[in-house]
Amino acid sequence: MIISDDIEALKRQEDVLRFDAFSEEDAWQLGALMRERALAKKLPLVIDIRVAGRPLFYTALPGTTPDNPDWVRRKINVVMRYHMSSYRMGRELAASGATLDEGRGVASIDMAPHGGCFPIHVRGTGIVGTVTVSGIPQREDHGFVVACLAEYLGVDGEAIALPSEA
Repeated sequence: MIISDDIEALKRQEDVLRFDAFSEEDAWQLGALMRERALAKKLPLVIDIRVAGRPLFYTALPGTTPDNPDWVRRKINVVMRYHMSSYRMGRELAASGATLDEGRGVASIDMAPHGGCFPIHVRGTGIVGTVTVSGIPQREDHGFVVACLAEYLGVDGEAIALPSEA
């Protein structure tokens, strides 16, 4: 697996998985879809959907711990500061050998450039919120969110999925 290939694929996902509008009802329907998929696969996930910092959907499934909501918070901070998925930020940092730390003006306790948080991008508006999960390995967290967004938006999820790690 080549990091630069991942980064290009992640950019494509961010370009394709956009909304024409996003409402409280969209958050509920998307969250319910995500919860149903996670329960069916017995995934221990916290699922969080918010717009402008306002929580619109939240669930903590069996197997999650009190640590998962903090990971959610830290991933959201990355997306809202850098306007890209938390996994893409992590891959870009890995490619450059950089880190998110005080040298960039952030505290690592408040930022987690790990997979699982994806921007809610509304066409003609920009990034308005986040869809986040925490509970499984980061690439799988990211893949779960992308697959659910693709299903909700009627996009071929397999065509934009990242390859599995080798």
